[in-house]
Amino acid sequence: VQLQASGGGLVQPGGSLRLSCRVSGPFDTITVLGWWRQAPGTQRELIAALTEFTNTGYADSVKGRFAISIDRAANTMYFQMNSLKPEDTAIYYCYADIGHQRYWGQGTLVTVSS
Repeated sequence: VQLQASGGGLVQPGGSLRLSCRVSGPFDTITVLGWWRQAPGTQRELIAALTEFTNTGYADSVKGRFAISIDRAANTMYFQMNSLKPEDTAIYYCYADIGHQRYWGQGTLVTVSS
C-alpha cells in the first residue's frame, strides 16, 4: 500500500487549499483514513480522521474549516481547507489504517502567509 499526498503550497490568510491523498492498494479494506500535520518546532498533531468511510472527527483547531471527502472511483481522499490561518502552516501527512498496519504519505507543505 502506498499513499501519495499532493496539493500543498503557499496561500494567503483566509484562502483555501485542497489536499489530495491517492492510495495505491486495497482501498476498500481501509478502516481509517486521515491527516496529521507537523508545524515547525512542534510534535505531529492528528487533525482529522474518517472511520469506516462514515464517521469523521476533527481537532478543535480545524473543526468547521477543514473537511475530508472521498472519491472511491479514484482511490483518493481529499482534504478541503478553508479560512486558512498562519498557524495552519505545517507539513500535512495523510495516513491509512488497514487492520493493525498504518501507512503514511510523504507529506505536503502548506504555508499560510501574506
